[in-house]
Amino acid sequence: MAKIHKIRKEARKLPTSGLPSTYQNKGPRLGKPVCAVQAIKKVFFTTPNGRYGLLRSIGGKSTAKRFPLLVSLAVIISLFGSTTYAQDKTNEVNKIFGWATPATPGCVCAVSQNGKIVVNRAYGLADLERNVPLAQNSVFDIGSVRKQFIAAAVLLLVEEKQLSISEDIRKYIPELPDYGQKITLDHLLTHTSGLRDWTGLLPLANGKPDASTLILRQRVLNFAPGEEWSYSNSGYVLLTEIVARTTGKPFAEFARKYLFEPLGMKSTTYVTEMTDVVKDRALGYEKKKDGWKLDMYLGNDRGGGAILSTAEDLLIWNEALTNNRLGTSVSEKLQEPSKLNNGRKLDYARGLFLDTYKGTREVAHSGGAAGYHSWLGRFPEQGVSIAVLCNSDAMPTTALAHRLADQFLPATSTPDPLAGPPPAITEDALPDVNKKAGLFINEQTNETMRLVVDRGRFRIAGGPGLVPVTKDHFRRWGAFPQFMSQDEFELHFLSPDRFELKSMEGKVTQYHRAQPYKPTAADLQSLAGRYTSDEIGAFFDIAPGKDGLMGRANDAPGEGFLLSPVYRDTYQLGGVTVRFLRDKAGKVVALNYSNPVVRNIKFTRLGGLTSR
Repeated sequence: MAKIHKIRKEARKLPTSGLPSTYQNKGPRLGKPVCAVQAIKKVFFTTPNGRYGLLRSIGGKSTAKRFPLLVSLAVIISLFGSTTYAQDKTNEVNKIFGWATPATPGCVCAVSQNGKIVVNRAYGLADLERNVPLAQNSVFDIGSVRKQFIAAAVLLLVEEKQLSISEDIRKYIPELPDYGQKITLDHLLTHTSGLRDWTGLLPLANGKPDASTLILRQRVLNFAPGEEWSYSNSGYVLLTEIVARTTGKPFAEFARKYLFEPLGMKSTTYVTEMTDVVKDRALGYEKKKDGWKLDMYLGNDRGGGAILSTAEDLLIWNEALTNNRLGTSVSEKLQEPSKLNNGRKLDYARGLFLDTYKGTREVAHSGGAAGYHSWLGRFPEQGVSIAVLCNSDAMPTTALAHRLADQFLPATSTPDPLAGPPPAITEDALPDVNKKAGLFINEQTNETMRLVVDRGRFRIAGGPGLVPVTKDHFRRWGAFPQFMSQDEFELHFLSPDRFELKSMEGKVTQYHRAQPYKPTAADLQSLAGRYTSDEIGAFFDIAPGKDGLMGRANDAPGEGFLLSPVYRDTYQLGGVTVRFLRDKAGKVVALNYSNPVVRNIKFTRLGGLTSR
């Protein structure tokens, strides 16, 4: 490598007037290869990691000595090669971000190939009020992209034997409730701990407690550790605390000293106070009917910390993982698929999703924090790395990143046959499938599943598509961890009102159709009252409404929210389910609250509403 750097240095001193006319004044737009370039191909080549190397000898003598002009030409090509690729793609990249105008928020994107940056561009404004444009060095809150950094910090300590990946986390955080089951560091890293996600608890809480306080109040898990996969920010809040307690350093200091500085990530910091002044920070925005509004998480909304970074710094991080700069063990563990207790392998590792895009392996993670949206990913076999950082949700970053990938991945890449929506139901089968749609109840847990026909396709509401195998037999279209822990299940209808769900391991669960239910005024009145939860530090007031129950949390202003009846003692609002619990005498004594990331938070009934 030292020789190559020396040759490049000397090549910069060479005049271009002595080169073949094909190359004079052409810059990076090289013409057709002439015989000299054919010779260059024999002496200069690109190594698998993207670095340039020389064939050591031709005819027993040093290539550099025998063919100095050829080597000089090769060096010039090496100096301009990546620029050529970037310029060729500039117009296409500009089109991808054409929606971001000089008067709106936008994005910064960066792309590298084999460790060399070929795109680093900014579109739109960083500060609408002061008309400051986004730039290549603009700093963003990267949201959940930070999880891979937290995971790497933990794995560094595991490698140093200061932490154990299989240790009960109560060894490090003894004030965590004893759930009667062991939760390990690996459960936290892989989202298989069962801990309720604090982001689903905070909107209910009274007084906006911090994330750690909310987590430590929880007395019940969503599920037994290792039995399911459910994205939980709570695990990563605990991991930063475990790193701090183990090292005696705040996590921000540990990350700076052992991650950011050694890798040369000069514009990256871990911050715990979002109101600190940060140079070159882009502000986050949300589009409202009357224009753009600032949209940033501050204080307790940010969960105790965030990573602020640039697109270019994030590519440095990707290269560090590719080249094992944190150590082979750390890089491998970060990208190792996780498993459930039953042996099911998941497309999630530790702070990273493992996927494919058009037949190409993809290692990536997206992030969202109020108006900030991000995506960082790699296509290892192709040597392509992409970072997209945006300061509004005007366009999804994953879609933008994949459009960039289309410009740099080989055209031979083949689409994933399970990508996109499932095939439409045939016209003759559609009437029968329509009869199968509706709300069904899990006979073991009383949880609901709604089947819908959407634009001619059969699917689970809020979940994957279903494709027919036979008239009454359907299989899941695609699988991903975020829905039923990546179970490649099948549905078998026993009748239009009943089906069996068979998991990929063979477990069978029965579902029956929920019958229409219209509560009487007396039914609704029997549920009215105030319900309180010590786990959340909050209360609900429930009162009869015109078409269901009206709920209000913590004396919030306004008329409250409408809970619609599903079946007796069960009401829903979007993804929220409220189930009322009765004692042996049939009296309502409590309710269980669930949303997509928390299950069965118990609120105890205090009594009927007063005239207040």
